[in-house]
Amino acid sequence: MTTASAPGKVILFGEHAVVSGITALGGAINLRAKVTVKDRPGCLLIRTDDLVLRGFSFDLSSGQLSSPQAANATRYIAAVVREFDARNIQVEVESDLPLAAGLGSSAAVVVAAVTALSRHQGQELSDKEIAATSYRLEKEVQHGLASPTDTALATFGGYLSVSKEISALDLLPIEIVVGWTGVPHDTKYEVEKVQALRRDHPDLVDPIFQAIGTISERAVSLIREQKTADLGQMMNINHGLLEALGVSSRELSELVYAARGAGGALGAKLTGAGGGGCMIALPGLGRTEALMTAIRQARGVSFRVNVGSEGVRMERDP
Repeated sequence: MTTASAPGKVILFGEHAVVSGITALGGAINLRAKVTVKDRPGCLLIRTDDLVLRGFSFDLSSGQLSSPQAANATRYIAAVVREFDARNIQVEVESDLPLAAGLGSSAAVVVAAVTALSRHQGQELSDKEIAATSYRLEKEVQHGLASPTDTALATFGGYLSVSKEISALDLLPIEIVVGWTGVPHDTKYEVEKVQALRRDHPDLVDPIFQAIGTISERAVSLIREQKTADLGQMMNINHGLLEALGVSSRELSELVYAARGAGGALGAKLTGAGGGGCMIALPGLGRTEALMTAIRQARGVSFRVNVGSEGVRMERDP
């Protein structure tokens, strides 16, 4: 039996602008996806157990589904299994990460699966090889949509600065609260919507993108110097710019303003493509529990997470 786990991620700053080459800042979080590979002669079975899909299974050898959702839930694992031409195994997936929420759940699953399955077959892939293979497979499943940022963060962990190239940053972990609306988002739709807006109104959208990029770059020094109040201000400004681009939603706004109000957050913003999914908030001193309660009272699901967490790792068998 071989088990590996990989972290999810948040985009702290820079959503949408990064599509046009502007700097974004992302970090790995300590919500993880875990993949276990076991020998099972005569079978090729995938089982899932996460926040949305519990107890689903998909027998690749026979095509037998435990539910209609199972094929969709396991398509990333199926791609990894095909990549390594695996047979006579059972693959089990457990995840702390909600699906279609902008927290990199698919990248975490792919990276953990590539690591566990390659190691189970006796291969010692480098982190660079794991990241490259995982990105290629996620991109294949998502028909070219995947970002290398998600699989890089799931592999290497820590923080990444993303523009035309991806660079690792040496920053201390920070604690934030994630609020999940429970509403899935459509990354492709939201990105295309913003890019269409830019084509129609470049004189308005380009300055917004430049401002978002400036925030991303400034945030690096604020995290390094632990200037949390200023960092919270940057989150608020960034959210306002994203609202101007039309990618927030009623559910996201309710969580953001509940976090800033009753939750006493130093700052709050949506994270990811928007239209649903998650927001993030920076708690004030001693206000983490109040912040999580405020998000729950606004009909969200709250998670206390550390940003800058460890990347993919092998786990000890129970």
